[in-house]
Amino acid sequence: MITYLKEAKRKNVILSKRKIVIIGGGFGGVKAALELAKDSNFDITLISANSDFRIYSTLYRVATGGSMKLASVPLEEIFTNRNVKLVIDTAKELNRENTTIKTGNGQIFTYHALVCALGVTTNYFGIKGLEEFSYGIKSPEEANALKDHLHKQLITDGKTDISYVVVGGGPTGVELAGALPDYVKKICKHHGLPKRKIHVDLVESSSRILPRMPKDISFRVKHHLKKSGVHVMTNKTVQAQTADALMVNNKPIRSHTVVWTAGVTNNPFFTDHNFQLAANRKVRVDQFLQAEPGIYVIGDNADTPYSGMAQVAIEDGKFVAENLKRITKGEAPLPYIAKKPIYVMPAGPRWAAVLWGKVRIHGILGWWLRRAADFMAYRDYEPWHMAIRRWMAEDEEEESCSICNDKLSRVLYESGSV
Repeated sequence: MITYLKEAKRKNVILSKRKIVIIGGGFGGVKAALELAKDSNFDITLISANSDFRIYSTLYRVATGGSMKLASVPLEEIFTNRNVKLVIDTAKELNRENTTIKTGNGQIFTYHALVCALGVTTNYFGIKGLEEFSYGIKSPEEANALKDHLHKQLITDGKTDISYVVVGGGPTGVELAGALPDYVKKICKHHGLPKRKIHVDLVESSSRILPRMPKDISFRVKHHLKKSGVHVMTNKTVQAQTADALMVNNKPIRSHTVVWTAGVTNNPFFTDHNFQLAANRKVRVDQFLQAEPGIYVIGDNADTPYSGMAQVAIEDGKFVAENLKRITKGEAPLPYIAKKPIYVMPAGPRWAAVLWGKVRIHGILGWWLRRAADFMAYRDYEPWHMAIRRWMAEDEEEESCSICNDKLSRVLYESGSV
Protein backbone atom coordinates (compact mmCIF):
# COMPACT_ATOMS: atom_id res chain seq x y z
CA MET A 1 0.00 0.00 0.00
CA ILE A 2 2.88 2.38 0.75
CA THR A 3 4.23 1.88 -2.79
CA TYR A 4 0.75 2.56 -4.18
CA LEU A 5 0.44 5.83 -2.25
CA LYS A 6 3.94 7.03 -3.22
CA GLU A 7 3.31 6.31 -6.90
CA ALA A 8 -0.03 8.09 -6.83
CA LYS A 9 1.52 11.11 -5.13
CA ARG A 10 4.40 11.20 -7.67
CA LYS A 11 1.93 11.22 -10.56
CA ASN A 12 -0.25 13.79 -8.77
CA VAL A 13 -3.41 11.77 -9.22
CA ILE A 14 -6.51 11.65 -7.07
CA LEU A 15 -6.46 8.53 -4.96
CA SER A 16 -9.39 6.14 -5.22
CA LYS A 17 -10.48 4.07 -2.26
CA ARG A 18 -7.82 1.69 -1.07
CA LYS A 19 -8.87 -1.91 -1.56
CA ILE A 20 -8.39 -4.02 1.53
CA VAL A 21 -9.08 -7.75 1.30
CA ILE A 22 -9.37 -9.68 4.56
CA ILE A 23 -9.42 -13.47 4.47
CA GLY A 24 -10.86 -15.10 7.58
CA GLY A 25 -14.03 -14.33 9.53
CA GLY A 26 -12.71 -14.93 13.06
CA PHE A 27 -11.83 -12.50 15.84
CA GLY A 28 -8.90 -10.83 14.05
CA GLY A 29 -10.41 -10.57 10.59
CA VAL A 30 -13.79 -9.31 11.76
CA LYS A 31 -12.24 -6.78 14.14
CA ALA A 32 -9.96 -5.43 11.40
CA ALA A 33 -12.94 -5.06 9.05
CA LEU A 34 -15.05 -3.25 11.65
CA GLU A 35 -12.25 -0.81 12.45
CA LEU A 36 -11.50 -0.08 8.80
CA ALA A 37 -15.21 0.32 8.03
CA LYS A 38 -15.17 3.50 10.13
CA ASP A 39 -12.98 5.15 7.47
CA SER A 40 -14.53 6.01 4.10
CA ASN A 41 -11.12 5.84 2.41
CA PHE A 42 -11.27 2.04 2.31
CA ASP A 43 -13.07 -0.43 0.09
CA ILE A 44 -13.20 -3.54 2.31
CA THR A 45 -13.88 -7.11 1.28
CA LEU A 46 -14.01 -9.87 3.89
CA ILE A 47 -13.82 -13.46 2.60
CA SER A 48 -14.96 -16.10 5.06
CA ALA A 49 -15.46 -19.83 4.61
CA ASN A 50 -18.24 -19.67 7.24
CA SER A 51 -21.35 -17.52 7.19
CA ASP A 52 -21.17 -17.08 10.95
CA PHE A 53 -18.65 -15.57 13.33
CA ARG A 54 -17.62 -18.35 15.71
CA ILE A 55 -16.68 -17.75 19.33
CA TYR A 56 -14.57 -20.84 19.90
CA SER A 57 -14.03 -20.28 23.62
CA THR A 58 -17.74 -20.90 24.26
CA LEU A 59 -18.09 -24.11 22.23
CA TYR A 60 -17.50 -26.28 25.29
CA ARG A 61 -20.68 -24.68 26.71
CA VAL A 62 -22.64 -25.59 23.58
CA ALA A 63 -21.38 -29.17 23.85
CA THR A 64 -22.56 -29.29 27.46
CA GLY A 65 -26.06 -27.91 27.00
CA GLY A 66 -25.55 -24.20 26.40
CA SER A 67 -27.42 -22.22 23.77
CA MET A 68 -25.92 -21.95 20.28
CA LYS A 69 -26.37 -18.19 20.64
CA LEU A 70 -23.22 -18.23 22.78
CA ALA A 71 -20.97 -19.46 20.02
CA SER A 72 -22.30 -18.26 16.70
CA VAL A 73 -23.21 -14.82 15.28
CA PRO A 74 -24.25 -14.40 11.63
CA LEU A 75 -21.65 -12.28 9.83
CA GLU A 76 -24.41 -10.50 7.93
CA GLU A 77 -25.79 -9.36 11.28
CA ILE A 78 -22.40 -7.97 12.32
CA PHE A 79 -21.83 -6.10 9.06
CA THR A 80 -25.34 -4.71 8.58
CA ASN A 81 -25.02 -1.08 7.44
CA ARG A 82 -21.23 -1.33 7.46
CA ASN A 83 -18.86 -0.48 4.64
CA VAL A 84 -17.84 -4.13 4.21
CA LYS A 85 -18.47 -6.49 1.30
CA LEU A 86 -19.02 -9.97 2.74
CA VAL A 87 -18.06 -12.95 0.57
CA ILE A 88 -18.87 -16.45 1.87
CA ASP A 89 -16.26 -18.52 0.10
CA THR A 90 -12.78 -19.96 0.56
CA ALA A 91 -9.58 -18.13 -0.38
CA LYS A 92 -7.77 -20.50 -2.73
CA GLU A 93 -5.14 -18.71 -4.80
CA LEU A 94 -2.86 -15.80 -3.96
CA ASN A 95 -1.25 -14.03 -6.93
CA ARG A 96 1.42 -11.75 -5.52
CA GLU A 97 2.40 -10.29 -8.88
CA ASN A 98 -1.15 -9.21 -9.74
CA THR A 99 -2.08 -8.58 -6.08
CA THR A 100 -5.21 -10.71 -6.32
CA ILE A 101 -7.01 -13.38 -4.32
CA LYS A 102 -9.04 -16.02 -6.12
CA THR A 103 -11.80 -17.87 -4.26
CA GLY A 104 -13.05 -21.43 -4.57
CA ASN A 105 -15.93 -20.46 -6.85
CA GLY A 106 -13.69 -18.44 -9.15
CA GLN A 107 -14.20 -14.87 -7.92
CA ILE A 108 -11.10 -12.67 -8.14
CA PHE A 109 -10.46 -9.73 -5.81
CA THR A 110 -7.70 -7.16 -6.23
CA TYR A 111 -6.09 -5.69 -3.13
CA HIS A 112 -3.77 -2.87 -2.14
CA ALA A 113 -3.35 -4.58 1.23
CA LEU A 114 -4.18 -8.14 2.21
CA VAL A 115 -4.94 -9.19 5.80
CA CYS A 116 -4.69 -12.92 6.53
CA ALA A 117 -6.62 -14.12 9.59
CA LEU A 118 -7.52 -17.69 8.70
CA GLY A 119 -7.23 -19.41 12.07
CA VAL A 120 -5.96 -22.94 12.65
CA THR A 121 -7.06 -26.47 11.80
CA THR A 122 -7.17 -29.68 13.83
CA ASN A 123 -3.96 -31.71 13.96
CA TYR A 124 -4.22 -35.43 14.80
CA PHE A 125 -0.45 -35.93 14.51
CA GLY A 126 -1.02 -39.02 12.37
CA ILE A 127 -2.36 -40.99 15.35
CA LYS A 128 -4.29 -43.98 14.04
CA GLY A 129 -8.06 -43.89 14.57
CA LEU A 130 -8.33 -40.41 16.10
CA GLU A 131 -9.87 -38.65 13.13
CA GLU A 132 -12.33 -41.50 12.62
CA PHE A 133 -13.47 -42.16 16.19
CA SER A 134 -12.85 -39.08 18.35
CA TYR A 135 -15.13 -36.09 18.84
CA GLY A 136 -14.08 -32.44 18.74
CA ILE A 137 -15.35 -29.04 19.81
CA LYS A 138 -13.65 -26.77 17.29
CA SER A 139 -16.85 -25.83 15.45
CA PRO A 140 -20.57 -25.49 16.31
CA GLU A 141 -21.22 -28.62 14.24
CA GLU A 142 -18.68 -30.62 16.24
CA ALA A 143 -20.05 -29.30 19.54
CA ASN A 144 -23.59 -30.29 18.59
CA ALA A 145 -22.44 -33.74 17.44
CA LEU A 146 -20.79 -34.31 20.83
CA LYS A 147 -23.87 -33.12 22.68
CA ASP A 148 -26.12 -35.40 20.65
CA HIS A 149 -23.78 -38.32 21.31
CA LEU A 150 -23.83 -37.69 25.07
CA HIS A 151 -27.62 -37.87 25.12
CA LYS A 152 -27.86 -40.86 22.85
CA GLN A 153 -25.21 -42.85 24.70
CA LEU A 154 -26.82 -42.38 28.10
CA ILE A 155 -30.23 -43.42 26.77
CA THR A 156 -29.09 -46.49 24.85
CA ASP A 157 -26.17 -47.71 26.98
CA GLY A 158 -27.28 -50.08 29.72
CA LYS A 159 -23.96 -50.02 31.57
CA THR A 160 -23.72 -48.70 35.10
CA ASP A 161 -20.46 -46.85 34.60
CA ILE A 162 -20.09 -44.15 31.98
CA SER A 163 -16.53 -43.23 30.95
CA TYR A 164 -15.39 -40.11 29.10
CA VAL A 165 -11.89 -39.16 27.97
CA VAL A 166 -10.78 -35.61 27.13
CA VAL A 167 -7.36 -35.46 25.45
CA GLY A 168 -5.47 -32.22 25.87
CA GLY A 169 -4.80 -30.35 29.10
CA GLY A 170 -4.86 -26.88 27.58
CA PRO A 171 -7.68 -24.37 28.22
CA THR A 172 -10.21 -26.11 25.93
CA GLY A 173 -9.63 -29.53 27.46
CA VAL A 174 -9.78 -28.16 31.00
CA GLU A 175 -13.00 -26.28 30.29
CA LEU A 176 -14.72 -29.30 28.78
CA ALA A 177 -13.52 -31.80 31.40
CA GLY A 178 -14.66 -29.47 34.18
CA ALA A 179 -18.13 -29.10 32.67
CA LEU A 180 -18.77 -32.76 31.75
CA PRO A 181 -19.58 -34.32 35.16
CA ASP A 182 -22.29 -31.79 35.99
CA TYR A 183 -23.78 -31.92 32.49
CA VAL A 184 -23.98 -35.71 32.42
CA LYS A 185 -25.86 -35.60 35.73
CA LYS A 186 -28.29 -33.11 34.19
CA ILE A 187 -28.84 -35.37 31.18
CA CYS A 188 -29.64 -38.32 33.44
CA LYS A 189 -32.10 -36.21 35.41
CA HIS A 190 -33.68 -34.80 32.24
CA HIS A 191 -34.30 -38.25 30.79
CA GLY A 192 -35.44 -39.78 34.06
CA LEU A 193 -32.42 -42.09 34.21
CA PRO A 194 -31.05 -43.54 37.44
CA LYS A 195 -27.94 -41.98 38.96
CA ARG A 196 -24.77 -43.40 37.47
CA LYS A 197 -21.11 -43.36 38.32
CA ILE A 198 -19.43 -40.88 35.98
CA HIS A 199 -15.75 -41.21 35.16
CA VAL A 200 -13.93 -38.40 33.31
CA ASP A 201 -10.24 -38.71 32.38
CA LEU A 202 -8.24 -35.67 31.29
CA VAL A 203 -5.12 -36.81 29.41
CA GLU A 204 -2.14 -34.50 28.90
CA SER A 205 1.25 -35.32 27.36
CA SER A 206 3.13 -32.68 29.39
CA SER A 207 4.10 -32.97 33.03
CA ARG A 208 1.14 -30.79 34.06
CA ILE A 209 -2.09 -29.41 32.69
CA LEU A 210 -2.08 -25.81 31.41
CA PRO A 211 1.67 -26.10 30.70
CA ARG A 212 1.89 -22.53 29.41
CA MET A 213 0.59 -21.17 32.72
CA PRO A 214 2.52 -20.69 35.99
CA LYS A 215 2.77 -23.87 38.05
CA ASP A 216 0.58 -22.55 40.87
CA ILE A 217 -2.29 -21.93 38.42
CA SER A 218 -1.94 -25.46 37.04
CA PHE A 219 -1.99 -26.87 40.59
CA ARG A 220 -5.13 -24.95 41.63
CA VAL A 221 -7.02 -25.94 38.50
CA LYS A 222 -5.96 -29.58 38.83
CA HIS A 223 -7.07 -29.62 42.48
CA HIS A 224 -10.48 -28.22 41.56
CA LEU A 225 -10.93 -30.71 38.73
CA LYS A 226 -10.14 -33.61 41.05
CA LYS A 227 -12.75 -32.33 43.53
CA SER A 228 -15.25 -32.28 40.65
CA GLY A 229 -14.55 -35.93 39.85
CA VAL A 230 -12.08 -35.51 36.97
CA HIS A 231 -9.09 -37.87 36.91
CA VAL A 232 -6.10 -35.88 35.64
CA MET A 233 -3.45 -37.94 33.82
CA THR A 234 -0.18 -36.23 32.87
CA ASN A 235 2.94 -37.44 31.04
CA LYS A 236 0.67 -39.64 28.92
CA THR A 237 1.06 -40.25 25.20
CA VAL A 238 -1.89 -41.17 23.01
CA GLN A 239 -0.92 -43.90 20.56
CA ALA A 240 -4.14 -44.98 18.84
CA GLN A 241 -7.92 -45.09 19.10
CA THR A 242 -10.54 -47.69 18.24
CA ALA A 243 -14.33 -47.52 18.45
CA ASP A 244 -14.31 -48.49 22.12
CA ALA A 245 -10.87 -47.64 23.54
CA LEU A 246 -8.02 -45.13 23.56
CA MET A 247 -4.49 -46.54 23.73
CA VAL A 248 -2.39 -44.45 26.13
CA ASN A 249 1.16 -45.41 27.15
CA ASN A 250 0.53 -48.94 25.86
CA LYS A 251 -2.60 -49.36 27.99
CA PRO A 252 -6.22 -49.09 26.78
CA ILE A 253 -8.72 -46.70 28.34
CA ARG A 254 -12.18 -48.09 27.62
CA SER A 255 -14.55 -45.39 26.38
CA HIS A 256 -16.99 -44.66 23.56
CA THR A 257 -16.52 -40.93 24.11
CA VAL A 258 -13.05 -39.55 23.40
CA VAL A 259 -12.81 -35.80 22.78
CA TRP A 260 -9.66 -34.56 21.05
CA THR A 261 -8.66 -31.01 22.03
CA ALA A 262 -4.88 -31.50 22.00
CA GLY A 263 -3.66 -30.47 18.57
CA VAL A 264 -3.95 -27.64 16.09
CA THR A 265 -1.78 -26.59 13.19
CA ASN A 266 -1.57 -23.50 11.03
CA ASN A 267 -3.90 -23.11 8.10
CA PRO A 268 -2.53 -24.93 5.01
CA PHE A 269 -3.03 -21.75 2.96
CA PHE A 270 0.34 -20.49 4.18
CA THR A 271 2.23 -23.63 3.25
CA ASP A 272 0.48 -23.82 -0.11
CA HIS A 273 1.56 -20.25 -0.93
CA ASN A 274 5.15 -20.43 0.29
CA PHE A 275 4.98 -18.08 3.25
CA GLN A 276 8.06 -18.09 5.46
CA LEU A 277 7.24 -20.23 8.51
CA ALA A 278 8.81 -20.45 11.95
CA ALA A 279 9.58 -23.76 13.66
CA ASN A 280 6.07 -23.78 15.16
CA ARG A 281 4.62 -23.57 11.60
CA LYS A 282 3.31 -20.05 12.18
CA VAL A 283 4.11 -17.26 9.73
CA ARG A 284 7.09 -15.04 10.38
CA VAL A 285 6.08 -11.37 10.48
CA ASP A 286 7.95 -8.09 10.83
CA GLN A 287 7.42 -5.29 13.35
CA PHE A 288 4.26 -4.24 11.50
CA LEU A 289 2.79 -7.78 11.33
CA GLN A 290 3.68 -8.00 7.64
CA ALA A 291 4.78 -11.31 6.20
CA GLU A 292 5.89 -9.33 3.14
CA PRO A 293 5.11 -5.84 1.86
CA GLY A 294 1.35 -5.28 1.76
CA ILE A 295 0.46 -8.70 3.20
CA TYR A 296 -0.37 -8.79 6.91
CA VAL A 297 -0.76 -11.96 8.98
CA ILE A 298 -2.51 -11.72 12.35
CA GLY A 299 -3.96 -13.75 15.20
CA ASP A 300 -3.35 -17.48 15.43
CA ASN A 301 -1.49 -17.51 12.09
CA ALA A 302 1.31 -15.14 13.13
CA ASP A 303 4.49 -16.06 14.98
CA THR A 304 4.04 -13.53 17.79
CA PRO A 305 4.56 -14.07 21.55
CA TYR A 306 0.94 -14.67 22.61
CA SER A 307 -0.78 -15.79 19.43
CA GLY A 308 -3.45 -18.41 19.89
CA MET A 309 -5.85 -16.38 22.03
CA ALA A 310 -8.92 -14.40 21.00
CA GLN A 311 -7.72 -11.30 22.88
CA VAL A 312 -4.52 -11.29 20.86
CA ALA A 313 -6.35 -11.70 17.53
CA ILE A 314 -8.62 -8.77 18.41
CA GLU A 315 -5.67 -6.54 19.30
CA ASP A 316 -3.86 -7.60 16.10
CA GLY A 317 -6.90 -6.68 14.00
CA LYS A 318 -7.11 -3.26 15.64
CA PHE A 319 -3.36 -2.72 15.26
CA VAL A 320 -3.26 -3.48 11.53
CA ALA A 321 -6.39 -1.38 10.88
CA GLU A 322 -4.85 1.59 12.70
CA ASN A 323 -1.60 1.32 10.75
CA LEU A 324 -3.45 1.12 7.44
CA LYS A 325 -5.26 4.33 8.39
CA ARG A 326 -1.95 5.97 9.30
CA ILE A 327 -0.37 4.97 6.00
CA THR A 328 -3.36 6.39 4.09
CA LYS A 329 -2.84 9.71 5.87
CA GLY A 330 0.83 9.70 4.93
CA GLU A 331 1.94 8.92 8.50
CA ALA A 332 4.52 6.32 9.49
CA PRO A 333 3.12 3.03 10.79
CA LEU A 334 3.67 2.18 14.45
CA PRO A 335 5.67 -0.90 15.52
CA TYR A 336 3.85 -3.85 17.08
CA ILE A 337 4.13 -4.33 20.83
CA ALA A 338 2.82 -7.67 22.08
CA LYS A 339 0.50 -7.27 25.08
CA LYS A 340 0.29 -10.06 27.60
CA PRO A 341 -3.36 -11.17 27.66
CA ILE A 342 -5.53 -11.84 30.69
CA TYR A 343 -5.93 -15.59 31.10
CA VAL A 344 -9.30 -16.85 32.32
CA MET A 345 -9.81 -20.61 32.54
CA PRO A 346 -13.19 -22.05 33.61
CA ALA A 347 -12.87 -25.50 35.17
CA GLY A 348 -16.44 -26.38 36.09
CA PRO A 349 -19.75 -24.67 36.91
CA ARG A 350 -19.22 -21.17 38.32
CA TRP A 351 -15.50 -21.63 38.88
CA ALA A 352 -12.57 -20.17 36.96
CA ALA A 353 -8.91 -19.36 37.47
CA VAL A 354 -7.72 -15.92 36.37
CA LEU A 355 -4.16 -14.76 35.73
CA TRP A 356 -4.13 -10.97 35.34
CA GLY A 357 -0.51 -9.86 35.26
CA LYS A 358 0.76 -11.04 38.65
CA VAL A 359 -2.71 -11.24 40.18
CA ARG A 360 -4.33 -14.65 40.71
CA ILE A 361 -8.06 -15.04 41.23
CA HIS A 362 -9.90 -18.34 41.70
CA GLY A 363 -13.47 -19.51 42.17
CA ILE A 364 -16.77 -17.71 41.68
CA LEU A 365 -15.10 -14.29 41.30
CA GLY A 366 -12.97 -15.71 38.51
CA TRP A 367 -16.14 -17.00 36.88
CA TRP A 368 -17.78 -13.58 36.96
CA LEU A 369 -14.66 -11.99 35.50
CA ARG A 370 -14.98 -14.51 32.65
CA ARG A 371 -18.63 -13.49 32.23
CA ALA A 372 -17.60 -9.83 32.09
CA ALA A 373 -14.96 -10.63 29.48
CA ASP A 374 -17.55 -12.51 27.42
CA PHE A 375 -19.83 -9.48 27.43
CA MET A 376 -17.05 -7.17 26.30
CA ALA A 377 -16.25 -9.59 23.48
CA TYR A 378 -19.88 -9.58 22.32
CA ARG A 379 -19.99 -5.79 22.61
CA ASP A 380 -16.89 -5.53 20.40
CA TYR A 381 -18.90 -6.96 17.50
CA GLU A 382 -22.55 -6.10 18.15
CA PRO A 383 -24.72 -3.18 19.33
CA TRP A 384 -25.45 -3.00 23.07
CA HIS A 385 -28.94 -4.50 22.97
CA MET A 386 -27.83 -7.50 20.89
CA ALA A 387 -24.71 -8.04 23.00
CA ILE A 388 -26.81 -8.08 26.18
CA ARG A 389 -29.22 -10.67 24.73
CA ARG A 390 -26.35 -12.91 23.66
CA TRP A 391 -24.61 -12.52 27.00
CA MET A 392 -27.76 -13.49 28.88
CA ALA A 393 -28.00 -16.67 26.78
CA GLU A 394 -25.27 -18.07 29.07
CA ASP A 395 -28.03 -18.91 31.54
CA GLU A 396 -30.22 -20.57 28.91
CA GLU A 397 -30.04 -24.30 28.41
CA GLU A 398 -30.58 -25.57 24.88
CA GLU A 399 -34.24 -26.63 24.79
CA SER A 400 -33.64 -29.59 22.55
CA CYS A 401 -30.97 -31.76 21.05
CA SER A 402 -31.31 -33.13 17.54
CA ILE A 403 -31.00 -36.74 18.68
CA CYS A 404 -33.30 -36.74 21.68
CA ASN A 405 -34.94 -34.32 24.06
CA ASP A 406 -37.48 -36.05 26.26
CA LYS A 407 -38.56 -39.28 27.89
CA LEU A 408 -40.52 -40.27 24.79
CA SER A 409 -37.25 -40.38 22.85
CA ARG A 410 -35.90 -42.74 25.48
CA VAL A 411 -38.80 -45.10 24.89
CA LEU A 412 -38.27 -44.91 21.13
CA TYR A 413 -34.60 -45.73 21.48
CA GLU A 414 -35.22 -48.61 23.83
CA SER A 415 -37.85 -50.04 21.50
CA GLY A 416 -35.52 -49.73 18.51
CA SER A 417 -37.86 -47.31 16.70
CA VAL A 418 -35.16 -44.64 16.39
